[in-house]
Amino acid sequence: MLWSALTEPGDGVAGTLIAALGPREALEFALGDPAGLSPATLAPSGGQGLRAARERWRRRSGDAVHAADAARRAGVTPVTPEHPAWPAAVDDLGPHAPLCLWVRGSTPALSADRPALALVGARAATAYGEDVVTGLAADLGGGGVTIVSGGAYGIDGMAHRAALAAGAVTVAWLAGGVDRAYPSGHRGLLDAIVAAGGAVAAEVPCGSAPTKWRFLARNRLIAAASDATVVVEAGWRSGSLNTAGHAAALGRPLGAVPGPVTSAASAGCHRLLREYDAQCITSSDDARELLGWREQPGDGVPSTDPEVSRVGDALSTRSARSSSDIARRSGVDLDVVESTLGLLALEGAVRRGPDGWRAVPR
Repeated sequence: MLWSALTEPGDGVAGTLIAALGPREALEFALGDPAGLSPATLAPSGGQGLRAARERWRRRSGDAVHAADAARRAGVTPVTPEHPAWPAAVDDLGPHAPLCLWVRGSTPALSADRPALALVGARAATAYGEDVVTGLAADLGGGGVTIVSGGAYGIDGMAHRAALAAGAVTVAWLAGGVDRAYPSGHRGLLDAIVAAGGAVAAEVPCGSAPTKWRFLARNRLIAAASDATVVVEAGWRSGSLNTAGHAAALGRPLGAVPGPVTSAASAGCHRLLREYDAQCITSSDDARELLGWREQPGDGVPSTDPEVSRVGDALSTRSARSSSDIARRSGVDLDVVESTLGLLALEGAVRRGPDGWRAVPR
C-alpha cells in the first residue's frame, strides 16, 4: 500500500526492486540505508536509475502514510498480490505490474472465474458507435462475460450502462483515485456499478488526480485484466489505440469494429485492422470467437445441460486449454469441468493432449 503511494503507475524500477527483495525489504532500502545493500549492488550498471528513483520516492514518503487512512474513510478496499481477489492476469505486466489496487465495490469482480472483455473507444462517440457497443455489452454481458472499460464518456460509459441493464458484472478502471468520480458527470454511473456488484478500481491511492500519464498507464491495466480487447470506435490518434497496443504487446486477442470509410471516428479502428492485425468484429459472435468460446460454426459440444454447454463453449478446436483455464472461461467449478471433460472424452467430443484439452470438430 505504501509503495502504491510512493510510485507512479508502472514504475519499473520499483517493480524490479520489489521482485529482488520483497516489498518490505525493498521499502526499507528505498527510504533508509540498510547495511550491506547499495544501488550498485542491485544494479551492476552503476545504479543511476535506482538512485534517482530513491530520491523521488523519498519526496513522497510523507504522503504515503495517509494512503490507508484515506481509503478507510472512503470505504475503499486495498487489494494486494496476496489478496484472494488479486487479478493474476495483471502480473503479465512484469516489473510494470501494479503494486496495489484500490477498489470500490466487489473485489471478487476483479478476478471472477468468468471471461472478461474490454470494450473501449472514443469519448466523442457517434450514434453508430454507441449503438454497436450497447449491443455487444448487453449480449455478451448477459451471457456471463464481465465487461471491462475505463468509465469515460462515450464508448466506455455506454459499455458500462449496457452491461448494467443486462444484469452483468462490469469493472471500471480509473486513472485517478476511486474516491473521486472522473469524469464528475459519471458519479451516478460509477455508484451504480458498485451497487450492482461490479467494481471501480485504480492503482493510485485515494485523492490522486487523473493526470495524462496516469490515463495512459491505466490503459495497460484495462488490457491486462481482460481476456480480449475490442475497440469499438476510435479516431486516428485515440487513446483507445494505446489500450490496443498494450493488448497486442501482452498477446491478448485484439478486435476492432469497422465503420464507414468516410468516418474520422472509425479511422483508428481501420488502422488497427490494417496495421495491428486486429480481428474484424461485427457481432457478438465475433467477440465470442475472439474470447475463444466458439471458433468455427458447428464446433463445440452439443448438449441440453447448461454446464456441459458452457464447458463446450470454452473449448477450442485450434489451441489446447488446461482444465483451470476452461473453468475460468466457462465460469463452472473446476471439479465439474474435469468430470465433464472425462465424459465428453468418452463420447469422442473432446481430446486430451500433452498441452491440454481440445474440442473435436464435428
